[in-house]
Amino acid sequence: MTGDNLSRSDAQRRAAEIRLHTVDVLLDVRDAPRADETTFGTRAVLSFDATVGGETWVDFLGSSVDAVTVNGESRPVDWDGARIRIDRLAERNTVSIEARGLYSRSGEGLHRFVDPVDGGVYLYTQYEPADARRVYPCFEQPDLKARWRMRVAAPRGWRVLSNGAEAVRRDIDGGVEVAFAETLPISSYITAVAAGPYHRVDAVWDGPDGPVELGVLCRASLAPHLDAEEVIDITRRGLAYFGEAFGLGYPWGKYDQIFVPEYNLGAMENPGLVTFTEAYVFRGAATSAQREARANTILHEMAHMWFGDLVTMRWWDDLWLKESFADFMGSHASVATGLYPDAWVSFASRRKGWAYEQDQLPTTHPIVADIPDLQAAKLNFDGITYAKGASVLKQLVAYVGEEAFFAGASQYFAANAYGNTTLADLLDALEHTSGRDLRAWSRAWLETTGMSDLSVERDGPDGVTVVQTDPRPHRVTMGRYVETEGALRREDGVDLDLVDARAPLPGDTRSLIIPNDDDRTYAKVRLDEETTAALERSLSTIGDPLARSVAWAALWNAVRDGRLDVARYLEIVRVHAAADTHIGLLGDAVAHADYAIAHYAAPAQRETLAARWLETVWQSLYEARPGSDAQLVWARALGASAAVDAGRAASLRQLLAGAGRIPDGLVLDADLRWSWLFALAATGEASPAEIDAELMRDDTAKGRRAHRAARAALPEAAVREAAWVEAWTDETLSNDELDATIAGVRAGGRRDLIAAFDADYFSRIERVWATRSIEIARRLVRGLFPAADDLTEATAWLDSHPEAPASLRRIVIEQRDILERDLRVQSAQGGLRA
Repeated sequence: MTGDNLSRSDAQRRAAEIRLHTVDVLLDVRDAPRADETTFGTRAVLSFDATVGGETWVDFLGSSVDAVTVNGESRPVDWDGARIRIDRLAERNTVSIEARGLYSRSGEGLHRFVDPVDGGVYLYTQYEPADARRVYPCFEQPDLKARWRMRVAAPRGWRVLSNGAEAVRRDIDGGVEVAFAETLPISSYITAVAAGPYHRVDAVWDGPDGPVELGVLCRASLAPHLDAEEVIDITRRGLAYFGEAFGLGYPWGKYDQIFVPEYNLGAMENPGLVTFTEAYVFRGAATSAQREARANTILHEMAHMWFGDLVTMRWWDDLWLKESFADFMGSHASVATGLYPDAWVSFASRRKGWAYEQDQLPTTHPIVADIPDLQAAKLNFDGITYAKGASVLKQLVAYVGEEAFFAGASQYFAANAYGNTTLADLLDALEHTSGRDLRAWSRAWLETTGMSDLSVERDGPDGVTVVQTDPRPHRVTMGRYVETEGALRREDGVDLDLVDARAPLPGDTRSLIIPNDDDRTYAKVRLDEETTAALERSLSTIGDPLARSVAWAALWNAVRDGRLDVARYLEIVRVHAAADTHIGLLGDAVAHADYAIAHYAAPAQRETLAARWLETVWQSLYEARPGSDAQLVWARALGASAAVDAGRAASLRQLLAGAGRIPDGLVLDADLRWSWLFALAATGEASPAEIDAELMRDDTAKGRRAHRAARAALPEAAVREAAWVEAWTDETLSNDELDATIAGVRAGGRRDLIAAFDADYFSRIERVWATRSIEIARRLVRGLFPAADDLTEATAWLDSHPEAPASLRRIVIEQRDILERDLRVQSAQGGLRA
């Protein structure tokens, strides 16, 4: 992997020897608009204490290190491409390093993007966990915090932003130099810079400690689509809520939020300059579920201003100290601020589903993980750290009480502001405010892997037993339902404290039972056949959307585990998804139906099921209420299902040409047109000329990526081979261009067109891991993993490469396990009740 893979032990040693005070940075990006310029000037001046006569290193990944000065003395450059070695240190040191950085196309470091609409050049930084060293020399570890003083030289007319407010702007040769207010102590990975002709909307939040300047920014060509007022409303509500809940006002001065192109994440919590993916700037219609997801992300990043930025984990082992809390807070604050009262429904369906899948992989890990190095840290931004951690925190809040939890959080912030912590520090604070011993809870939930399965056994007419595998302590509600006149009605819920593997369920034994129907605990729910059959008839009649979410999740887990036939599941979706009033549950059910056909249906039944599902989607689109969110969900689902089956190709062509009857109320925007055209391309029903013509209609960044994907999706062996080779070998592709190419290669599930490349895949992955950035390498290794008919080649590679980097092996192990599940569930279909 390009760059130095900093180990935990090295970081601990450096932190013991160094006390960092300030970092002064000067970036020179005046030449960024020049397409032939690949590097930029960077200088960092680090002030720190050290042992007299000692040595250390400064991290930097870039083009060159040109000068090193230590306490006024010029030193020879001792740089191995990742570490700048410095010796003969004094008690107090000032180290100045001048270097050249490399502009990025991978979304790591300083990313440069050219807008095809107007030629505008846009820069932004993304560092977590360790890419600030791609932009300026620094001590790249979270427990060496500093006050940062940023200056940026940029072209005239550009907006230039950093964590602090702009303090001074002066003209210089060929541009301007902007200096920013010094930050309070922060880690290197949350420093940030953005520059370019960004469109900006200004606002103010009148907080209890005084006004806070707000900014919402995006590319100029996206300005017509930026609903800044909604973003500002969410921001004001969130800042007010968190400041009161945590007993500490927003500490970072101004609050800018910028939507940036080709972004690898949903968002990043840089204090004072939060970055977001442009996917949250909706070019066309957006469902309430999409807006809820954006609000959740805004509040998630805002929670980081306290959990993560103000108080930061000492090392990446405790990544959960920020991500689990922020994930929990995103949903909690969505409810508390009145923005989305049903936010926990979406959490139960989507976030918990992610956690359940991650927790069943052989590479699962405790929430408090063992992170030996930066590569491991990069891959641990996963469903365990985020969603399982948030699920467990939801349980903890219920266990200690909301008042005690927030009082403990306030105490934690007050005691550790601008410092670094571990698990013990947080538990100490929560134990103090709640009066509870949390060490046993921590061992059961934070320091173990896996999850319990919750089910019921009917013991004849005399009783019901609740059964849990992998026993751990749960406070759980067993929902009891009756089915009358075609509707499921909740009679009551029985609260149980589960500790052992088996416990009796008191009360009426005749009821249908949905374990954990209030989604209080973290466990996989197993439904008995009687309850499954009732859901098959009446799922959408359950009044509580949270209980419906638990039921949908239980059915989906049954499909994934080979316990529920794919055809039967698709029929449940056909009958009940369109009737579900919660748009997030509808969207998830539709997505699961597509996945089930592609991965879990037996090969012999796949074609029939795909054709049947396409007709379900088509009919549901035309039956949906005009202009509704449901109509938009079904319209997007049509693109996904039509990429596998060409049964509606002629109708789609007519609709795209304006000749067919578009459903009343449906706006056929650019994104939807590309979705349908991609489907036609994948099934051979669109020509290269038609794809090129669509690009003329939408020659934007997103349109160009869609065009690339559609051209690569054409079902011709030569086309797929060319796209395959390009993905692996063309290092000029940006992160998003690579994703589009991979999507084309995999389009339509046409295994016959790419099966010949399996051996090539395994011959390439070790080299690509060694020579490309981890972001690009993992997209390739995951995205192009062969969907083979057996595990032979994947197993052989793992057996023959025991010394391959652990992070690379982790991805291959996970992908092999996913394939193994696919094959196992496919083989089980014939023995399941259809």
